[in-house]
Amino acid sequence: MPRHGKKFNGAVASFDKMVAYPATEAVQMVKEFAYASFDETVEAVFKLGIDPRKADQLVRGTVVLPHGTGRTVRIAVFASGERIAEAENAGADIVGGAEFVESLGSGAAIEFDLAIATPDMMSEVGKLGRVLGPRGLMPNPKAGTVTMDVGKAVEEFKGGKIEYRNDRYGNVAAPVGKVSFEDHKLYENLSALATEIMRAKPASAKGTYVKNLSISSTMGPGVKVDLSKLEKLLD
Repeated sequence: MPRHGKKFNGAVASFDKMVAYPATEAVQMVKEFAYASFDETVEAVFKLGIDPRKADQLVRGTVVLPHGTGRTVRIAVFASGERIAEAENAGADIVGGAEFVESLGSGAAIEFDLAIATPDMMSEVGKLGRVLGPRGLMPNPKAGTVTMDVGKAVEEFKGGKIEYRNDRYGNVAAPVGKVSFEDHKLYENLSALATEIMRAKPASAKGTYVKNLSISSTMGPGVKVDLSKLEKLLD
């Protein structure tokens, strides 16, 4: 079990972890519990009633957070020809083709947080499965990271578009901003994410879909969000 400091333990002792709070109140609490010297990320975790072992119950996609995530996203684009200039003009941090693939395959440092590729480059990028796959960086059409319109994709992800996907336990975790954000911005980002997660419910999923929702800062404790008031969050 990890050992926590006095500030963390003090935050935990100041509220009831078994109680689910209205989203607006939960946002305020998470901000109050953020004690680190840096601008902590606020993350939402959805515990879903899905069977992640079944391909038809996977939850994955993208959503644009109206106020962004508050972090700088380093984007690499695998492209060739005129798409290279298009990606560079859109603000991509690294752009390359087959030589870029070869360098990564040879052990070059991965200095990006997101990878985008044109469809024609995927035969090359596929060679990096063991390099990019474990890091969750392999481009995928479902995530909007395999596209011919690389300029638009770069602009969207730079502007606040994020990818979400369930883990092997059926949880979806995604950032909704920074503790420095105004309350309403965190709330609106959380609302946008929750709306998208609800929209992405697999048709084959039975029973309760969202079993639990909690939000927390990087170093702070998780605060449960009242699911009975989730409809208000989605208004």
